[in-house]
Amino acid sequence: MTITLRPATADDADLLVHVIDMAGEGLPRLLWADIGGPGADPLEIGRERARRDTGGFSWRNAEVAELDGRPAGALVTYLTDAEPEQPDADTPDIFVPLMQLEALAPATRYVNAIGVLAWARRQGVAGALMAAAAARPGPNGLSLIVADANRGARALYDAIGFVETARRPIRPGRWQTASRDWVLMTRRF
Repeated sequence: MTITLRPATADDADLLVHVIDMAGEGLPRLLWADIGGPGADPLEIGRERARRDTGGFSWRNAEVAELDGRPAGALVTYLTDAEPEQPDADTPDIFVPLMQLEALAPATRYVNAIGVLAWARRQGVAGALMAAAAARPGPNGLSLIVADANRGARALYDAIGFVETARRPIRPGRWQTASRDWVLMTRRF
């Protein structure tokens, strides 16, 4: 099977929503539900956000992996600020540890989400997507945040040279997860 990578387009919004919600273990869907309010379709809110031209979660920050010409997964990355924003009193509690960890990795290419569709797993797609991110590191390398119980992702990141840099306890609120900590992992070049 042949893996090809291409820049995402706004038409990839459905795939990007699926990937980011899968990578975020349902947390993005809760965020989108809050944004949309009662009666709104959280996945449609996600698609609207994916189709934006700006913001971290935008088609402009994504790459799509295809396996034999069929969409198989995607990667969303962006450069973190040299002086990252700190959480303030209005930051929802669940996002505070994520913002704190991201602030510990300034001027890196941040892997916001990576996901491979079930039918395409164990075919090298995740490795190809991470190699694409590694080909465009920020001045201070790469960074990502992973839940501690996500052993499959942790194994991939360990194998390609990421190291654990810091942890913060997850503040789950309504979100259900088996994980206890968010883990910041970085890779320097």
